[in-house]
Amino acid sequence: MAKEGSSDLAKREQRLAYWLLAPTFLILLVIAIYPLFSVFYNSFTNSVFASTAPTEFVGLQNYRGLLSMTIRQVPPRLDESGQPIVDPATGAVQYESAVTVLPREPVRFRPVTQFSLFGTQFVLGATDPNFIRAVWDTIVFAVATVFLELVLGMIVALIVNANFKGRGLMRAIILIPWAIPTAVSSQMWAYMLQPNRTGFFNTVFWYLGLGNGEIPFLSDPAWQLPSMIMIDVWKTTPFMALLLLAGLQLIPADIYEAADVDGAGPVRSFFQLTLPLLKGTIAVALVFRTLDALRVFDLFQIVLGQARYSMASFTYYQLIQNRAMGYSSASSVIIFVVLSVFAVAYMRSLGVKSDDH
Repeated sequence: MAKEGSSDLAKREQRLAYWLLAPTFLILLVIAIYPLFSVFYNSFTNSVFASTAPTEFVGLQNYRGLLSMTIRQVPPRLDESGQPIVDPATGAVQYESAVTVLPREPVRFRPVTQFSLFGTQFVLGATDPNFIRAVWDTIVFAVATVFLELVLGMIVALIVNANFKGRGLMRAIILIPWAIPTAVSSQMWAYMLQPNRTGFFNTVFWYLGLGNGEIPFLSDPAWQLPSMIMIDVWKTTPFMALLLLAGLQLIPADIYEAADVDGAGPVRSFFQLTLPLLKGTIAVALVFRTLDALRVFDLFQIVLGQARYSMASFTYYQLIQNRAMGYSSASSVIIFVVLSVFAVAYMRSLGVKSDDH
């Protein structure tokens, strides 16, 4: 009888919880689900932003335009005798232009990148190479920044978690980069990364003899992504450190005292005690930062503009500059899918479970 009574009570509490959550779900339906449905619907149309032109259903055309790719072999250039032409200065085989081997009908493919595999040259082509590069750059940016911020944030969190004089002031100081608005910090870094000796880094490298003082950090594609990663790591590491510090504060001190009595050193205590006990905190920090990094917009838009896109800045450009609302909606849906894949992967790999399991 007691078991039946507790079961009835649990059911009543569950029904009450559902009733209390009903307004929340209603608000979520209005402010989140409806706009999301609108984006999904527009992604299958040729809708034009701020236009009275009639909208037509185009099916998967927008997605094909964004995601269509092909890989083709690039043949070497041949001389009159049919032998490959070799660059006399470098000894490297010269290849035909990648544009000539990519399909032009029924849609035109443009080169994204070229690579060599087992001595054979290939080109990756896409109908929209800017979007493919934006996806790749955003994923590389997210993985690199989150990894570096996790490592550096852990080091900073362990330092400020120690008991020393001036600890409160140190905790306040490390938050300064994160507190600066992104628009301000981006402009500041853009000035420091100027491609001549008016920039801070070029001046420092020139004095140290590490360059001629004219490194094109923001115009050379080889330097652009590392520069973006450096700026974001500088700004967001304090946020990661703050999240990890909150987790460290919850670990009881007597655990470390017992480990010290057992003869465990700092390194062993860190890997056998601190990391396992911080697993939940690390999971939350990684999810927050990865999803935030994959949605990066302001940093790329302010510093690089249209020279190089993130997924979000590419979507913005398509909507505002090209007024291609349907196309940008399809891009937004792809971003949503990428974010969902990363979130689910984190939850599963880090062992985050619901209360029912």
